[in-house]
Amino acid sequence: QVQLVESGGGLVQAGGSLRLSCAASGRTLSSYFMGWFRQAPGKEREFVALITRSGGSTSYANSVKGRFTISRDNAKNTLDLQMTSLKPEDTALYYCAASPLAATMAWKDYRYRGQGTQVTVSS
Repeated sequence: QVQLVESGGGLVQAGGSLRLSCAASGRTLSSYFMGWFRQAPGKEREFVALITRSGGSTSYANSVKGRFTISRDNAKNTLDLQMTSLKPEDTALYYCAASPLAATMAWKDYRYRGQGTQVTVSS
């Protein structure tokens, strides 16, 4: 069992930056592929970024590629998402999630999920 808690969300102006963090407890994160997802009001949850267990490989949604960076520190049991050049369309509830099986872009494959942290980007 893994418990995930996100932090770092907030209100920021367009063009600004935020760094989200996800702290894990219960089991070591090094056993899991990790991902970030987001859900805007009235929209379906969507994939944002993923990272392999070692951190050696990452993948991003086209909408955030070049602006967001996912990283992990297995020694500290944490996952981060550095977000730059934020746009109003990045406004959403951001979730971190852990998958024991594979690095996928599908929410359903992530067994453990946090409660989310709100990111609001004003224009």
